[in-house]
Amino acid sequence: MAFSAEVKQELCRQSLRRRCCARAEAYGILLFGNTFHSRQARIITESAALKERLPRLFYRAFKLDFDQVPEGEGKGAFLLEDPDKLKTIFESFDLDWPDSVALHVNLSLLEEDHCRTAFLRGAFLAGGSVTDPRKGYHLELVTSHYHVGRETQALLQEAGFFPKLTTRKGSQIVYFKQCDHIEDFLTAIGAPVSAMGVMNAKLERDIRGSVNRQVNCDSANADKTVAAAAQQEAAIRKLERAGRLTSLPDKLREAARLRLDNPELALSQLAALCDPPVSKSALNHRMRKLLELAEMP
Repeated sequence: MAFSAEVKQELCRQSLRRRCCARAEAYGILLFGNTFHSRQARIITESAALKERLPRLFYRAFKLDFDQVPEGEGKGAFLLEDPDKLKTIFESFDLDWPDSVALHVNLSLLEEDHCRTAFLRGAFLAGGSVTDPRKGYHLELVTSHYHVGRETQALLQEAGFFPKLTTRKGSQIVYFKQCDHIEDFLTAIGAPVSAMGVMNAKLERDIRGSVNRQVNCDSANADKTVAAAAQQEAAIRKLERAGRLTSLPDKLREAARLRLDNPELALSQLAALCDPPVSKSALNHRMRKLLELAEMP
C-alpha cells in the first residue's frame, strides 16, 4: 500500500462524534475534491477507507445521502446533483446558492481548533498526497479553487505551520518539503502513526548517511595509509640499493626495517613495535627523515 493510502486509512479511523467537526471535514473534502459548485459536487477517490467513511460523514454533517456512490474496488466517484441537497450544503457553509462563483474558506466556521483540524483532515483526504519518506519528503494539498489555496495557506500559518504555495496546471498547491513540518502536520490532523513512520524513515536515512560517511572516511584514510607506506618503502629501497641504509643512525635503521617487514601497518602500529615503543609523531618524524635522505643525491 502506498504511504499516502496508509495515511488516509489512519485518518479515516477518526470518530464522527461532533457534528461541527463532521461539517468541517466535509467542507475540506468538498473544497479540495474534484468538483464543487451550485450544480454538482463530485468526489473521486480510490481509498477504500474514504469510500466507507464518506456516506457516514455526509449524513452526520448534513443528514443527506449521495445521489451516486461508487461500486467495486478501484477509483470511483461520489456524486451530488440534487438541487435541494446542494442548497443544504451551501447554506451550511453560509454560501449563496446558486449564485456563488468564486469559493472561499469561511474561517468563521473554523474558529475552534478541533474544527480547523477536521477541515485540514478533509483537505488531505480529498486533495492530499505525501511521498514515501524512504524516498523523499513532500506533502501537498491540491485545490482547483484559487482563493481556497491561499486561504488554506493562511489558515495553516495561523496554526503554526509554514507551507509554501505554488500553481500547477491551474490548481493551487499548498505544500511542505521539510520532514519535521510533515511530521507535525500529520500528527495534528490525526495520523500520529504515519508521522512516526516519517520520523523513523528520517532516522534510518540519517544513520545510513552517517555510516556511509564513516565508511568513506575510513576508506580514504586507508588509501592514504597505503599510499604513504608505499612511498616510505620505495624511499627505503632506494637507500638500500645505494648502500646508504647501513650507515644511518640506529633509530632510522629500525624505522626502515619495521616498514619493510610490515608494509601493511599504519604508523601508530609500527610505533608500538619499536624498541622501546615510541609515539606516532616520533615515528612519523623518522619516516620523513628517510624520505628526505632518499631525495638527496
